[in-house]
Amino acid sequence: MKHYTDLIAECLSEVNELFPWDLAEKLPTTPGLLLLDVREPYEFDAMHIDGALNVPRGVLESACEWDYDETVPELAADREREIVVICRSGYRSVLAAHTMQRMGFKHVYSLKTGMRGWFEYEQPMVDGNDTAVDEELAEDYFTTKLRPEQRKPA
Repeated sequence: MKHYTDLIAECLSEVNELFPWDLAEKLPTTPGLLLLDVREPYEFDAMHIDGALNVPRGVLESACEWDYDETVPELAADREREIVVICRSGYRSVLAAHTMQRMGFKHVYSLKTGMRGWFEYEQPMVDGNDTAVDEELAEDYFTTKLRPEQRKPA
């Protein structure tokens, strides 16, 4: 049986990753760069990188194709576009980038360490109203809060 981290490790051999500082450098110098945030809408609304497009991981495949209710024209129209896929910690984005590569996207990267790393690198974030996110709010948001029933049994 494979675990989540096994799936990530398998995909990593085929996915290029960028660190937050690489993305910070790339943003002002790469016209047309698409930031694709694959977190759930409630996560995106809490905080995201300004200018990012939110397409939840659960509808990614159909969002990348024409003729679906979830079709996102920016994705379906341009498999040559440079895209950085973003999630909370850099795991879902690896799976999403791997899937997109298999679907013919040529220049896809995963943001290593995700939004958590972006925050730790002290980069700006906005909420669903395009308002700058308070640092204390972000600190609390990125603190893991596992309930007892979510922990692996001893």
